[in-house]
Amino acid sequence: MPHEALEQLAATVQCPVITAEDPSYDEHRAVHNGMFDRRPVVIVRAEQVADVVGAVNVARDAGLEIAVRGGGHSAPGFGTTDGGVIIDLSLMRHVHVDPKTRVARAGGGATWGDFNYATHAYGLATTGGIVSTTGVGGLTLGGGIGYLTRGHGLSIDNLLGADVVTADGRIVRASAEDNPDLFWALRGGGGNFGVVTSFDFRLHPLTDVYVGLFFYEPETAGDLLRFYRDFIKDAPREYGGYPAFHRAPPVPFLPEDRHGDPMCAAVVHWAGPLEEGEKAMAPFRDLAPRVGEMTSPMPYPVLNSTFDPFFPKGIRSYWKGSFVKELTDDAIKQHEVFGPAIPEVSAAVHLYPINGAAHDVGPADTAFGYRDATYANVYVVAWQDPGLDAERIKWVRDYYDATSPFSEAGGYVNFMSDDDAGRVSANYGPNFAKLRDIKRTYDPQNVFHLNQNIAPA
Repeated sequence: MPHEALEQLAATVQCPVITAEDPSYDEHRAVHNGMFDRRPVVIVRAEQVADVVGAVNVARDAGLEIAVRGGGHSAPGFGTTDGGVIIDLSLMRHVHVDPKTRVARAGGGATWGDFNYATHAYGLATTGGIVSTTGVGGLTLGGGIGYLTRGHGLSIDNLLGADVVTADGRIVRASAEDNPDLFWALRGGGGNFGVVTSFDFRLHPLTDVYVGLFFYEPETAGDLLRFYRDFIKDAPREYGGYPAFHRAPPVPFLPEDRHGDPMCAAVVHWAGPLEEGEKAMAPFRDLAPRVGEMTSPMPYPVLNSTFDPFFPKGIRSYWKGSFVKELTDDAIKQHEVFGPAIPEVSAAVHLYPINGAAHDVGPADTAFGYRDATYANVYVVAWQDPGLDAERIKWVRDYYDATSPFSEAGGYVNFMSDDDAGRVSANYGPNFAKLRDIKRTYDPQNVFHLNQNIAPA
């Protein structure tokens, strides 16, 4: 970074500005995925919107690449850069709740753990992700698939408005009334259109949910998937959860001698009346003998953080994702082959249902276009040893390739890796051309390109 630009930045913003000479530089340049070890010229730890404006203006004028970091969970490491500027929003993690209007405003650096902590105190919630350390911003801008999708839609279906710093340094409001084209694009178009410094969400009454974790022998996988395929079509919207492949984690309800064994699983929750919870678990208990199970009411934030210990900051990871309209018998055969070969306790294959309330929104109503898909599949492996990189990545790619003939061309952008740039247009389908036009309006020079990038038309 030119010395003049660094001096200008220091004079422009009032927040911490960290360079390589700072003792905390290594701590603050790190992202969640340990595969990405990049060295930015400077890290701007924004505390106010004005800090974001100043950082965008100085970096843009100096011709420096901008990485925007909220929770830092981007699978391809988009929250960091070599030789550029990181705009780190992690100090902007406030969540303000208005219980009368059932609206929460979250800062651009808030995590879903922050959000759930604040809203749960009022007995309210909205659709978040599966891991609570995930950033509200990144998850939402990609669409926002989570436990409450079937009952309350995607995160973007509950987004009421957002404040955005655009590439030219303006502070812009995006909502149904203000800059509706930008609001449309933010709902699924990723971080292509600016730095979102706050999000306003509609909330729903929810305190506790009834949860069931069912682990079965891997040979049960076909029965589980065929059952779930029929069950989820017309299941009450209070049902969330998904079928999965995991290695058995070291938890008390699984036999100690089975810890680490490959299994198929059903992660189920019931968001209706708690007294109906045990009855809601019955179909999954009756499906097949279980290696182990746990059923219990629990606060929704506890459910949303269940997988946190298996995905700590710094772990290496690789992802693929796909949308699926119909879980065919041929697809199930491939899951039966690849699922039981899952290589790590911290690896997972989840088939998230995205029907129910998510289907109440039309495919052209938001940038998230696959409103006719029933599942968003994720294939993810996380590991510690760099020597296993090639082997672990190959497992994900082979699994994804085997199921691709039975999936849609596109997938959920939040599940894409750094080698998925060629899938961007397919991920948005018919909405891609409109997104390119909006990109041209708000970011014609493609300043914000560290994302699943939508080039300006």
